[in-house]
Amino acid sequence: MIVMKFGGTSVANCEAITRMVSIVGSKLEERPVVVVSALSKVTDSLYRICDFAQAQNEAGAMECLEQLRNRHLSLARELMEGKLQLKEEAEGKVNGIFDTLKSLVCAVCSLGELSDRVKARIISSGEYLSSNIICFAMNAKGIKTNFIDAGTMIITSDDYLKGEPDMDRICEIVPGKVAEAYSGVDAVITQGFVAAAGDGTRTVLGRGGSDYTASLIGMAIDAKRIEIWTDVDGVHTADPRRVENTRSLKRISFEEAAEMAYFGAKVLHPLTIEPAVDKDIPIYVLDSLNPSACGTAILHDSAIEEGVKSISCKENILVINIFSPKMINTFGFLDKVFDIFKEHKVSVDLISTSEANISLTVEAGQNINGVVKDLSDFAEVHVVEGKSQVSVIGKNVINIKGLFKNIFGSLLQYKIYMISQGATAINLSFVIDRQSLDGVMKQLHKLLFE
Repeated sequence: MIVMKFGGTSVANCEAITRMVSIVGSKLEERPVVVVSALSKVTDSLYRICDFAQAQNEAGAMECLEQLRNRHLSLARELMEGKLQLKEEAEGKVNGIFDTLKSLVCAVCSLGELSDRVKARIISSGEYLSSNIICFAMNAKGIKTNFIDAGTMIITSDDYLKGEPDMDRICEIVPGKVAEAYSGVDAVITQGFVAAAGDGTRTVLGRGGSDYTASLIGMAIDAKRIEIWTDVDGVHTADPRRVENTRSLKRISFEEAAEMAYFGAKVLHPLTIEPAVDKDIPIYVLDSLNPSACGTAILHDSAIEEGVKSISCKENILVINIFSPKMINTFGFLDKVFDIFKEHKVSVDLISTSEANISLTVEAGQNINGVVKDLSDFAEVHVVEGKSQVSVIGKNVINIKGLFKNIFGSLLQYKIYMISQGATAINLSFVIDRQSLDGVMKQLHKLLFE
């Protein structure tokens, strides 16, 4: 068996879905489990509906909701053209989902309150809409396809908006669910991002979690490989939207891919790698616009050559500087600091320490008010905005002779605020002014890849 995940841009419209169905049709001998995201931009619209509803702007919420309903109904009719019964069934399913969604949104509008539990139900609707429509479309094209509700397979904690997967339960449940769904059909389809707590209450895996779903399913069924189908021809040497003349990488290691994803690369969700690593399942990042392209293979470290593979970045970060004389010759000070970050659920990327100072970075957009308040009880805290983080990633990158000199020698015109050498020997990261990011990325790409 293989797992095939298709992202939002790969299922954006009739043309994209028709292309996707053809790709799946070419892999039927390998018994694919198809995982799909919501249609492109739909999840963003659902978040916007949540905002309207919480603000009791019912008119705005309903207008946005009807736009989504019309988009999905038009897509279903276009895909099922000439298949009257399937078209009517698809329309019924779409309208049923939207009727439930409308009831939820109206309730939130009336109360002006939006719990995480209700929000998870609203924002996960996009995947149920896309997977149902695509299931009908595959059947319309002659591919007998069964539908699986991901909420019956991907079991998480009851953190509704960012559920923590229960790996043991997933491995216990998924093989049987997939085997049962595969009875008498050519393929099965399910939703990315969507999950459920142990009591069946809807949860989600967090933004971009469809990749993670594919990896979890792949782990559970011991898949031959996991295919992530997107709108680029693999993992690139840098973000092609930011840097010219990038190239697709033929293969990288699990560790390199994890670092790239964590430090800003947009092709994979950062959590995708771990489940695949546990079973040594190769992951392929492929281009749904050009299915014949090789894409990028993500493999065990032993199959990968040394050297720099990519430059990743996080455009908008905060630097938090913590000063306290109490650090000097004190045990447990760092534990105290990081307990505060853990309590407030704020993730830290880079860290640098001296005798009485800690400097660390977090992604902007996280709520750090509580962290700053608690730290200020025993330390001076300064938050610096308008910074970016750049990471040079590759196997044994920190052991390449002259690399540090070449990198920082080429960036003499830019101010560098913080440098962090990864403990894994895979990445070198540093902090710069946000307005310098494009210049630094282009300069480094020329130096390392052109």
